[in-house]
Amino acid sequence: MERISGLRRIGIVGLQIIAVAAAFYGSAQLGLLVGLVDGQISPFWPPTGIALVALLLLGPRIWPAILLGALLVELSQSPPVAVLPTAAGTTLACVCAYYALRRFGFRTELDRLRDALALVFFAAFGSMLISSTIGTAIRVAVGATDPSFFLPTWLTWWTGDAMGVLFVAPLLLTVVRIPWRHAIPTATLLELIALFAAAFGVVLAGARMFGVLFLAFPLLVWAAWRYQLPGAAPVALLASADAIYAAVHSIGPFTGRGLFDTMVILQMFDGAVALTGLLLSVAIIERDRARREIERTCERLDEVLDHFDRSAGALRVVPPQAPSEERTVRRESHRPNRVEGPPYSGPPGTSPPVNGRLR
Repeated sequence: MERISGLRRIGIVGLQIIAVAAAFYGSAQLGLLVGLVDGQISPFWPPTGIALVALLLLGPRIWPAILLGALLVELSQSPPVAVLPTAAGTTLACVCAYYALRRFGFRTELDRLRDALALVFFAAFGSMLISSTIGTAIRVAVGATDPSFFLPTWLTWWTGDAMGVLFVAPLLLTVVRIPWRHAIPTATLLELIALFAAAFGVVLAGARMFGVLFLAFPLLVWAAWRYQLPGAAPVALLASADAIYAAVHSIGPFTGRGLFDTMVILQMFDGAVALTGLLLSVAIIERDRARREIERTCERLDEVLDHFDRSAGALRVVPPQAPSEERTVRRESHRPNRVEGPPYSGPPGTSPPVNGRLR
């Protein structure tokens, strides 16, 4: 029986590894559609977000899936000598992001301010420096990238990996927490559809017609205020997709910009969108949680006061009355004893101490 149970666990882990590797590879193909550096390095890399969520939900035992998926991607994108080191760098970055989040007590519910900050700064901006630095250095070392193009390549790589964590990871963590068995009201569903359509259409139209991207922020604030992460995460992802489209096609604020400037602008915009959506959603979640705690505390206090009023009405405080014999004995026990002996014969005009009695 134990052997069968062990084989079953191994089989489950094997299926999980295959599924995560397939998701990694499939999402990489989507990211490569907007590749900027030789069509191979993308400013948006969803596999890093998928890999981090897999580690958070399934544990560090799933790291072979990340390595396998990265190997499959790099086999068709990198020189043979660079395939394994580049895949190892991606795996190392995701594993470091996982342990960094665990070190700071990250919760997958994303319902605390510290969780949002840890995801942004430690997992996205911090840990993804590992994969971008290793990958770019290897490409330069093997001659796949010119050394003079190191900085734009590195910045594009880092931007893509960080954006995958910032936008894909919160979306997936939110999706797995949604109670899908409960029906969504029709009015709510229509409002969400209109919000998502506006987030995609209005932002893209603003970039094309007026060269601005900030039209995403009112929609993002509305989504975070109304629905918290389930609304803010998709809106942020759609706004980032519009910005990436504008960057790839050099429209709007990216017109006439070089690759380095384009990546800097894109990174700033995506970082602002991610921070706004995450922090505002978490702040509203914490506010609602604090309000519920206050309401529960008030209810418990009302119950205590009601119980106290009922108890006070039933009690009648009567001063204790000791029996007369007991009071007499107590009074006599405190009376000092009379001095035995001859009468006091002190000097004339004086009296005995304490009126002839001893205390």
